[in-house]
Amino acid sequence: MVVWEHEMAAWLQGTGGGMGLLSLAPLLFIFAIFYFLLIMPQQRRQKKWQAMLGELKTGDKVVTSGGIRGTIMSLKDDALVLRVPPDNLKLEISRNSVVSVTTAEESKTGS
Repeated sequence: MVVWEHEMAAWLQGTGGGMGLLSLAPLLFIFAIFYFLLIMPQQRRQKKWQAMLGELKTGDKVVTSGGIRGTIMSLKDDALVLRVPPDNLKLEISRNSVVSVTTAEESKTGS
């Protein structure tokens, strides 16, 4: 324990007497860059996706992660039933597999 404290004190002092903390600055700077460029945008996307899943309702047109497009017929806690054209098949899928909700305007302009 005493040896560890001695090594820690020597590391904090560094070789130049007090330069140990200054040597951490580049690492902290790199971490800050990674946080603002990678971690924070991913957290925002995750929150938007969770909000979108919470706002799903019957009649919404959705696209799944597998590329299936359909209209929501009913909702359950962790699943939903889609009506899939052209044969009006009913598929039960996981709520988490929904990637996006398409609006009526998007589907009219896409045709």
